[in-house]
Amino acid sequence: MRAYKLDYAWRTDRGRVRSHNEDAVTVHADLGLVVVADGVGGASAGEVASALAADTIRECFRRQALSRTDSERAQLLAEAAVEEANRAVWQLAQSKTDCVGMGTTVVLGVVGADWLAYANVGDSRLYRLRDEALEQLSHDHSFIQEVVDQGFFRTLDDARRYGIGDNILTRALGSSAEVRVAGGLTEIKTGDTYLFCTDGLTGMVPADWLRQILIAAKTSDLGLAAEALVRLANERGGTDNITLALLRVGAQSDGEGPITPSSPV
Repeated sequence: MRAYKLDYAWRTDRGRVRSHNEDAVTVHADLGLVVVADGVGGASAGEVASALAADTIRECFRRQALSRTDSERAQLLAEAAVEEANRAVWQLAQSKTDCVGMGTTVVLGVVGADWLAYANVGDSRLYRLRDEALEQLSHDHSFIQEVVDQGFFRTLDDARRYGIGDNILTRALGSSAEVRVAGGLTEIKTGDTYLFCTDGLTGMVPADWLRQILIAAKTSDLGLAAEALVRLANERGGTDNITLALLRVGAQSDGEGPITPSSPV
């Protein structure tokens, strides 16, 4: 089977304002799995929720013998894994006093032979850079996105100018026993770059700036691009934790193809 060469890089940073980091990121090249989560809640509860969600999703994929050619099953498993993570966060929040009210967003992707299945809850995002066009594949579950979807405003910027903030979630893991998961499936192509990130990045760095950095990263070290994105978010204020993972699709080759993770520094 011909397989794409895949490169990964990921970073997480406390930012310049928050006292601790409540985000989580996990990349498992052997599974083709990327998970990014942004915890919410008092004290350390947010980081408990995000880590629990990431760990639960990883274990769901480890338990399954997922074929690299079965894209439909991968998408179903991605959504089921998020639902299981929601139950885990919800149950812990109900059973531990210091975890009451905790929750987390999540966005994940799992890559197969020629596809990427993804799922999300909340406002952590998945973008795809193809050629020089940047497209958001995930859909935010936030109040500001909802009023745009319902036609009250034409764009998010219009809603912001009216005074609507970006940080009100309409869905998160752990807020109820059940959660509606958004998901999708896309064909991957040589040259694609996928960005999974929390709003600590997107709230600081405009989409066109993200696009320019990802375009520049097409022929450079992916880890340097990840560092540049974190640095830019901090330079523009760093008001939240900043977490991201990058996946770059290389040329096809015979066999499983090399996988090159770039671990955090």
